[in-house]
Amino acid sequence: MSKDDLIELGFRPYQAKTIIREAKHYMVAQGYPYYNNNRLGCVLSYAVDNIVGLLPEKGAKEHA
Repeated sequence: MSKDDLIELGFRPYQAKTIIREAKHYMVAQGYPYYNNNRLGCVLSYAVDNIVGLLPEKGAKEHA
């Protein structure tokens, strides 16, 4: 999941960037040093889900 994916889900650009940063810190804390890289802009969706809570599925339509 990247910053652009989060923006598509409705987050503002700065929020998306912050979520990705926090998810990278979470992954490093879980023992994945690969995510300790400034140039890496993607993280696993479960890490983002852990930061934000439940994410809506891509393509799922909201029921009114």
